Amino acid sequence: MRCAWAPLDDPSYLAYHDEEWGVPVHDDRRLFEMLTLEGAQAGLSWVTILRKREGYRSAFAGFDPATVARFGAAERERLLSNSGIVRNRLKVESTIANAQAVLDVQEEFGSLDAYLWSFVDGVPIQNRWRELSELPAKTDLSTRMSKELKGRGFRFVGPTTAYAFMQAAGFVNDHVVDCFRHAELA
Repeated sequence: MRCAWAPLDDPSYLAYHDEEWGVPVHDDRRLFEMLTLEGAQAGLSWVTILRKREGYRSAFAGFDPATVARFGAAERERLLSNSGIVRNRLKVESTIANAQAVLDVQEEFGSLDAYLWSFVDGVPIQNRWRELSELPAKTDLSTRMSKELKGRGFRFVGPTTAYAFMQAAGFVNDHVVDCFRHAELA
């Protein structure tokens, strides 16, 4: 059995559920990518972002924060005309600002990975939800993470976005207990 949110008729969405969602991520580029994509998803469906993921990777230099942080006016305008991403000025600007924030975090903590995983003491939280309806949209922890990220200059990282990021990047195991992935990630 799978989590009910994984549609059986969409192979890319199904693969995302089966192979990626909830798997602990410890790579700074992937973490930056996941923060970016969760922020881009705000107000949109996840499948929209999933289908544009390769476009994002190409447009944002493989999510190399040092490169993205140097994007100037020309790159910003290029991004706003790129149909491979969500062409929202605030979201584009947030990705560039977040790249600089990533660099600042790396300077202070050694890596984005070390900083973000400190919120859960380096160990994924193992939830035991029985029904999809039990999953929270945000938690006290995602609210704290959001506040701290915003304090460091990150944008599009509200408590709900922070929790979606925590779920996707494996900080919490939010597969329902009957889903085959729950036990694999426990």
